[in-house]
Amino acid sequence: MRLAFITDELPRAGVAGHLAFNAAVTHWLRAQGHEVVVVLVRPRLRWPVERFINGAVVGPGVVYWDGRVICWGPRHIAAILAKRALASLPTWLGEMLRTRGRGPRYGIVDAILGAFLTPVQVRWCADKLTALQPDAVLVDTIFRSPVLDDPQICRMRRVIFTHDLFHQRHRILASAGYRLHPAELSREMEAVYLNKADVISAIQPAEAAEIRTMCPNRQVIVNPMPAIPCPRPAHVQRRSERLVFIGGDTLPNRDGLLWFFEEIWPRLRSWRATVTLDLVGDCIQSLRSVPTGVHRVGRVPDLARILHEARLAISPLRVGSGLKLKILDYARHGLRTVATPMSLEGFADDPQAPFITASDSLAFSEAIQRYLAALVSITDEAEALRYVERHYGIDKSFGSLTAYLAAPIRQTV
Repeated sequence: MRLAFITDELPRAGVAGHLAFNAAVTHWLRAQGHEVVVVLVRPRLRWPVERFINGAVVGPGVVYWDGRVICWGPRHIAAILAKRALASLPTWLGEMLRTRGRGPRYGIVDAILGAFLTPVQVRWCADKLTALQPDAVLVDTIFRSPVLDDPQICRMRRVIFTHDLFHQRHRILASAGYRLHPAELSREMEAVYLNKADVISAIQPAEAAEIRTMCPNRQVIVNPMPAIPCPRPAHVQRRSERLVFIGGDTLPNRDGLLWFFEEIWPRLRSWRATVTLDLVGDCIQSLRSVPTGVHRVGRVPDLARILHEARLAISPLRVGSGLKLKILDYARHGLRTVATPMSLEGFADDPQAPFITASDSLAFSEAIQRYLAALVSITDEAEALRYVERHYGIDKSFGSLTAYLAAPIRQTV
């Protein structure tokens, strides 16, 4: 079966959570014997030439040749290089220039939840899909869903991977005073976009239940991020006072880390000045400064080494929705996580879950102190690995999607 996967970034593991999910699902579909063509709606690459061996890629302003995605056109290449240059600047300067640069398109905002396809992008995608004639169209979030309105595409199988309930995230962030793009995104608006598909894929059960009330005439399936256990090698030792946080450059991560630095970190360092925290991923980009003992690690080629050496993970998120995929990364490497209730929404309920819930800053600090002060056995790590095996095996995660693609096609209205 030929499948077209519509997105605006190459699916890549080990980067942002949604990209890791996209990489997992496209890799799984290829392993099942399907042909997957990645349809980029814009040339949003990290470099003008990128190696990508996870299937063919098509898109405006790019060509795919010999396992490489090549951006052509001076304007597109200049935009990619400008983004690389901004990342090398001091954090405050890069953030200021990024905000100004995106102002003409998005306005002055604190966060961009997503950008809906423009009419030009919709037309390009519709023409490309008509030429490709896929058996099914898989759409990455509601922001790419307008392409499903095309009459030619309405006759194909259509799936939306939600990743999140964006109206919930919008409401939470807006109520906290943040300026957002899009400026409005209600429950009713999101339902309209979701109803463009035959099947809606939710990333966790609670959101699936909400979607069923929003779209009662659509099939809703649950496809959580799979987590493959990665046990710690015997020769690698955990550092007894090292914490770790993985995250992208998003507003919920920034908000959570600033809260952690202000209200929790001083208590920990007062208790034990040798406690350290590694910040992994793009979450460091928008932080102008970090307290003593916090290390800016950034992107790493091998997450396993970092996670196998840490003693404990943290997830201090106060806003957000969806499934916090980094927490699964912690668990599959044998790590426990001290987390806010918001961080743990949507995870499988299990008395052996490797999570320690902390509702406020004092509880968060005390939970970390108790865990670091305790003797942790290998059994503790094994429980985390068994948790992901029980609930997040790859067949369990994507089985319902495979069943839909194998079933006879049903027309929806």
